Amino acid sequence: MSGDGTARAVPFYCPYCGEEDLRPEEEPPGAWRCADCRRVFLVRMIGLLTEVAR
Repeated sequence: MSGDGTARAVPFYCPYCGEEDLRPEEEPPGAWRCADCRRVFLVRMIGLLTEVAR
C-alpha cells in the first residue's frame, strides 16, 4: 500500500449481496462493480484505533 492513499483496497465479496465476482471500475477512482447485483461501491481505510475502547 502506498503512503499517498492511492492504493486500491481489495474486497473479497460484495457488501450488498455477498457475491465474490467483483471487477475494478474506472469511475469513481477505487470503485468496484459486483457482477451479480451490478452495484458499484468504494472501500476506503479510514485509520487504526490507537487503543481499544472499553
